[in-house]
Amino acid sequence: MRRPDNDPVVFTGSAHRPLAESICRELGVELSSVELTRFSNDCLQAQLQANCRQRDVYIIQPLVPPTQEHLMELLLMIDAARGASAAQITAVIPHYAYARSDKKDASRISIGGRLVADMLVTAGVHRVLTMTLHAPQVHGFFSVPVDHLTALGVLAEHFSGHDLTDCVVVSPDLGNAKTATQFSRLLGLPVAAGSKQRLADDRVVIDAIVGEVAGKRAIVLDDEIATGGSIVELLDRLRDEGCTSAAVACTHGLFVGKAVERLSDHPMITEVITTDTVPPRSDWPELRIRSVAALFAEAIARVHAGESVSSLFDGVDPTLGPPQRKLF
Repeated sequence: MRRPDNDPVVFTGSAHRPLAESICRELGVELSSVELTRFSNDCLQAQLQANCRQRDVYIIQPLVPPTQEHLMELLLMIDAARGASAAQITAVIPHYAYARSDKKDASRISIGGRLVADMLVTAGVHRVLTMTLHAPQVHGFFSVPVDHLTALGVLAEHFSGHDLTDCVVVSPDLGNAKTATQFSRLLGLPVAAGSKQRLADDRVVIDAIVGEVAGKRAIVLDDEIATGGSIVELLDRLRDEGCTSAAVACTHGLFVGKAVERLSDHPMITEVITTDTVPPRSDWPELRIRSVAALFAEAIARVHAGESVSSLFDGVDPTLGPPQRKLF
C-alpha cells in the first residue's frame, strides 16, 4: 500500500501571500493553490487544489484588514481541509487581530477573541500557531493547542549592531512592561514605561513615565501599532521628560488611518522597525521590515516533526537566523 507523502501541505488565502511564499521557501516545500470564489450573493467559497487526505495541512492567514473577509477565508479553508480528510490542520495566524477583544470591560459587550477561537475550532482546526498576542490570556480561549511565538529576538537583532549608549527601552503602557523588560535584557539596557489610559480606540492619555529617560535615546517597543495615537502621546511625554530621540519597534505594524503621517514626519523618531506578520505599507519606503518567515518555518517544521516549539525561545528569546538545513 502506498503511504502518503510526509511533507506538509501549505495553503494561504489572500491576506498576505508574500509571507506564505517566504515561509514555504524556508521550509523547502511548495505553496499549494487555493481557488477562492465569490458568488453573486457575495458569499465566499474555498476549494483547495492539492490532496490533503491523511496529510498535515498548514493554512497561513493573518487577520488583517479587511479582517472579516480574511477570517471567513480562513474558516472556509479549514472546513475544506477537514472535509478532505486532513490528518491534522494547523492555522498559522501571524497576526490574530481579535486578541484586542479579550475581556468584558463594559456592559453587554462581546468578547471577540474567545468567539473567533471557538469558530476556528468548530471549523475543524487542531492547532494554532500565532505570534505576539495583544493580550496573552487569549491563548487560554482556545480548546486546542496554541504555539505562541515572539518576535523579540528578530527585533533585537536589528539593534544588536547599533551604538546603544544612553539608550533605554520604553513600553507605551505598564501592561506591556514585562515584554519590554525581556527585550531590554536582550539588549542590556534599562527599561521604562508609560502610564496609559485608553479613552477610545484611537485616543489615549499617558500621564506619567515610570523610569529614568532624561537625556536618553528611547527604543519604544509595542506589540501592535494601528493608528499610532499611543506612540505619539508617549513621545510627547518622553520629550517633556527630557528624552532626546526615539526609535519605534513593533511586531504588527498595521499603520492604518493617519499612522504613516503621524510617525514618518515626527521630529523625535529616528526610525520605525516592524516585522512582516502583516503586509507592509507600500507608501512608506523608510519603514524597516524584519522578516519572521524563518521563525515560522522552523516552528512549522518542529510541529510537523513532533518537536518542541518553546525551546526556540530558551534563554528568554534567542534570535533565530535562517535555517541552516533544508527542513523538508
